[in-house]
Amino acid sequence: MNINSYDCLLIVDFGSQVTQLIARRLRELDVYCEIHPYQNVNEHLLSQLSPKAIILSGGPDSVTRDGSPRAHPVIFDIGVPLLGICYGQQVMMQQLGGEVKSGVGTAEFGKAFVERKNSSDLLKGWFLDQKEQVWMSHGDHVSSIAPGFEVFGFSPNAPYAIIGDTNRRFYAVQFHPEVHHTPNGQTLFENFISIADIEQNWTMEAYREVAIKKIREEVGSKKVICGLSGGVDSSVAAVLIHEAIGDQLTCVFVDHGLLRQGEAEEVVTMFKENYNIPLIHADESKIFLKELEGQSDPETKRKIIGRLFIDVFQKYANKIENAEFLAQGTLYPDVIESVSFKGGPSVTIKSHHNVGGLPETMGLKLLEPLRELFKDEVRALGRELKLPESFIGRHPFPGPGLAIRCPGNITRDKLEILRKADAVYIDQIRKHGLYNEIWQAFVAILPVRTVGVMGDGRTYDYACTLRAVTSVDGMTADYYPFSHEFLGETATRLINEVEGINRVTYDITSKPPGTIEWE
Repeated sequence: MNINSYDCLLIVDFGSQVTQLIARRLRELDVYCEIHPYQNVNEHLLSQLSPKAIILSGGPDSVTRDGSPRAHPVIFDIGVPLLGICYGQQVMMQQLGGEVKSGVGTAEFGKAFVERKNSSDLLKGWFLDQKEQVWMSHGDHVSSIAPGFEVFGFSPNAPYAIIGDTNRRFYAVQFHPEVHHTPNGQTLFENFISIADIEQNWTMEAYREVAIKKIREEVGSKKVICGLSGGVDSSVAAVLIHEAIGDQLTCVFVDHGLLRQGEAEEVVTMFKENYNIPLIHADESKIFLKELEGQSDPETKRKIIGRLFIDVFQKYANKIENAEFLAQGTLYPDVIESVSFKGGPSVTIKSHHNVGGLPETMGLKLLEPLRELFKDEVRALGRELKLPESFIGRHPFPGPGLAIRCPGNITRDKLEILRKADAVYIDQIRKHGLYNEIWQAFVAILPVRTVGVMGDGRTYDYACTLRAVTSVDGMTADYYPFSHEFLGETATRLINEVEGINRVTYDITSKPPGTIEWE
């Protein structure tokens, strides 16, 4: 089986920050899909992918503005079902003969309720309670629909909330079915998949076969260096590549001096006890900490760390004959946050050291077999590869390590405080049986000192913040609702056990608007 064995659904990205959630919903339905920015979608790409259906995403622009994004006209002529979402609906109408208006009375943001006007196969399982709750986020609205379309649903500010041309199998909605604020949105996607007659066979078992074949074809007889961190991403990547090419793989675990307490020993021991894969333990902490000295800008930190990682990998690759590839556990959310995905119009959030932090030129070719998977899919692939739960269940730990949990200048003293504080916090979480309920938890040391009182004396030490979130794929996250008793007990332990901290806060910011990590 190869990638073309799957029925492909193409998502045309117009720059919405939630385009990736469309892909999530489709993957949950075992549908293979790819996201491509609107400007890259042309006859050649369509010929390559042979999509059985196309979804046009939302976007931040206005179709009434000269020069705003448009869909390639060929999309409307190849005879496959289309679904336009929000901006995607407006693009369809503007290009197919309808009309879109801006101005007072056209906007609609937040929760809304859509009522049925006509029946459609797209709406099976909808309107069982007369109205459907949806999530609107639009400044413009369709004022007249294109020839051949009819109205299936409407809301107070969106008279054409659901429309369709059943003969051409073109459908469009003004709201966002991909977000959880549209409770029945998944049913709409299921119905669209049924209309398009797409086979739902995208599983990690199938992906494993495709990935192994692709790795073998790409690598050939060459050798691969794999950056191993001990986290689930790099561990799954390493085991998958080892299954594909065996002893052509060498793993390199880099200790950059930014690891948590006891982490280097734990990771090396855990990996050697479970796998017979050559593993180099590279202690390069002096180099990393020297280069980071005096640096406070988070993007600068990430780029320095990315460059030094490559230097280290190149150094060890030079010692292995025919080593031409650097393998990484890069995931889809890393790519999305680091760069506009595949050249698309979405906004760069931050550079991940293994994506946006990489130097423009390097001597090794990148091998990233997990690049288009979400975190939960990687865990599913790990179970398919029979990785121990001790690997699969670990909380994510960023490649730049404690550097991005230490806003401002990095010093050895601050890192030591942070290590001790993190160990106490995770111990508390495990002691209370909460580790598996939480996606990720950590301490960040803040670049401020505060006045405190201990015994009869004055202290002037660092403040820290605790962070714990729940998530499915890392694209969105909510803070974990610890009890006040837990937080109070944890704060007491931190102040009593970690010299250098005299104030503890808890970060209750969701993602968005925040990111999970502080930098």
